[in-house]
Amino acid sequence: MDERNREIKPTLPVMPKMEEYMSEIRSIWDTKCMTNNGEKTRKFKKMLAEYTGCENLDLFVNGHSALMIGIEALELEGEVITSPFTFVSTTNAIVQNGLTPVFGDIDDSYNLSPASVRQLITDKTCAIVTPHIFGIPCDVEQMEVIAREYGLKVIYDGAQAFGTKLGGRAVGSFGDVTMFSLHAIKVFNSIEGGILFYSDADLHRKFELYRNFGISYGELGNDVDVVGMNGKMNEFQAAMGIVNLPGLDEEIRKRKQLAQLYCAYLKDVPGIETYSYRSDVDYNYAYFPVKVTEEYGMARDELWLRLKETGIGTRKLYDKLTCDYRCYKDRGYVRRTEYADKVKRMALDLPMYGELREEDVAVICETMKNFAGK
Repeated sequence: MDERNREIKPTLPVMPKMEEYMSEIRSIWDTKCMTNNGEKTRKFKKMLAEYTGCENLDLFVNGHSALMIGIEALELEGEVITSPFTFVSTTNAIVQNGLTPVFGDIDDSYNLSPASVRQLITDKTCAIVTPHIFGIPCDVEQMEVIAREYGLKVIYDGAQAFGTKLGGRAVGSFGDVTMFSLHAIKVFNSIEGGILFYSDADLHRKFELYRNFGISYGELGNDVDVVGMNGKMNEFQAAMGIVNLPGLDEEIRKRKQLAQLYCAYLKDVPGIETYSYRSDVDYNYAYFPVKVTEEYGMARDELWLRLKETGIGTRKLYDKLTCDYRCYKDRGYVRRTEYADKVKRMALDLPMYGELREEDVAVICETMKNFAGK
């Protein structure tokens, strides 16, 4: 394939040098401890606390189990206001906890709109579960104002937002609970993995129980206090996190440069709207979403296909709202999703990862300019 026409993937995992990972896991053969809060898991947890400045955190096998447990431990009943413009895990975790999702609308940050939340609150509302979609923080300040006013819990699905800071604070330091995913294609990964950050230190005991089958250990024997699951991170996952964490800031720096290039190249392309980055946020640049409007002269789906045909991989995130999935669409859940229904037909995620070359960004943007109006 010609260098100019080589395939550009939509995303790639961040991986350390093989030798670094092999060196880190070698001691596992000595300890014979592969899971159950071993040496690597404890070391990784300490590193994360130091990196984020947040002491209250626990590790899980993946982000979904972390989110499920984070919600369950709060012992909620009733309705949860949430965003439909997200990965289905957000909605699944709510429903799997026996709660009723109420779908609000989004704003120009692609996140749940505080104004929409206010409109949907009833005497059955117990919590707000909102993503920081694409690594872009939602309006945390207003969400917490609303929560205090109505006595609601706030759970942030920060699956895509590890490394993002708001006003100099790690985004995980807000709300009652924040979940981060450490899945392979996230900005920072431990192959698979999840983290819960939380404001109430007493939640730690509950999280320990729920992620280990509900088992409590005592001198006279063990018992099972709650209906838990196997949600523990293993030592091989923790080891990958240990060797990846030191490179996170450099990965984010590279992504920021690429995002700035995208914005510069695309600013004069009619019908392509880039996100307006805020000065008070240190983004992790997990994704680079654009909106493809009518002015572009080509629908988002056609642009996605044309780019694919030229070897440029992009993603239609999220072309279907979670409330429209087959498993949810006929359940009669309340939804106020007018703007989200429009954005789902416009949003396109362009390639974004540290290994992406500046020349690749130029090719992507030039190709999009050439397609405009055709």
